[in-house]
Amino acid sequence: MIRNFILIFAFLVPSFTFAQSVYTQKDKEICTNILHEANLAKLHNSKINEIVIWVAKKFIGTDYEASTLDKNIDEHLVIRLTGLDCYTFLENTLVLSRCIKENKTSFEDYQKELVNVRYRNGVLTDYTSRLHYFSDWIYDCSKRKIIEDITKSIGGEPYKKAINFMSTHPASYLQLKDNPVFVNVIAGIEKEISQREYYYIPKEKVALLESKIKSGDFIAITTSIEGLDISHVGIAIKKEDGRIHLIHAPNVGKKVQISELPLAEYLAGNKKQTGIMVIRILPCGGDVD
Repeated sequence: MIRNFILIFAFLVPSFTFAQSVYTQKDKEICTNILHEANLAKLHNSKINEIVIWVAKKFIGTDYEASTLDKNIDEHLVIRLTGLDCYTFLENTLVLSRCIKENKTSFEDYQKELVNVRYRNGVLTDYTSRLHYFSDWIYDCSKRKIIEDITKSIGGEPYKKAINFMSTHPASYLQLKDNPVFVNVIAGIEKEISQREYYYIPKEKVALLESKIKSGDFIAITTSIEGLDISHVGIAIKKEDGRIHLIHAPNVGKKVQISELPLAEYLAGNKKQTGIMVIRILPCGGDVD
């Protein structure tokens, strides 16, 4: 039974038409409007990376809103399209793009694909089944042929780091602070992540390699913060200047936007950002490279 829900405005009454879903009518409208517009435009005939850019631009101007998935003790499929953080912007763009490419047009289709992308092996069980660390998301979705980590192939270097931020900061997470069982499970997941092989492109080399990045690629920004793998994510877009920029949800008080600076210069301006991983969305729904 759903005990908690998100209200955006008092007159918006949440709807629950999919098992364990939490959303408002406005969230549903945003989703269905995007799918309907894409269907009318026959966007399923476009390449997946082109669809990704089209969907991402639909969210430009959307308010940044943090921690939208973590307001409930129990894990439910939270759908929040009226406010996005960098991660939910990325995942919703991917989910909607895959639905469009596969010519799936219903809100139920979207919800099923959101579960598939957000949770380990596409299965929602509890809080620990969510792919909290972006490097873990990369591993899981790569394994299931949703995306491909191309970082190594375009010149990336080994990225070795002990990942333990969540288990060492349980008080920062509503679902962890009073649940030692979940903390132990998360610690086990972190151990697995730390033992995997990952690659990154140091930010000093991004400008040299950016010609190998395509519009529609996902960009995961690595960090010097102890115990953390990725601190920010966005979507690559090549602008008129010929440079790769970032479509992203920057921070609290900001809106989804295209970075004014090219990616390399954007990274140079943040001391804690150390480099990037580059993720390519794999063809689906009959698409070919």
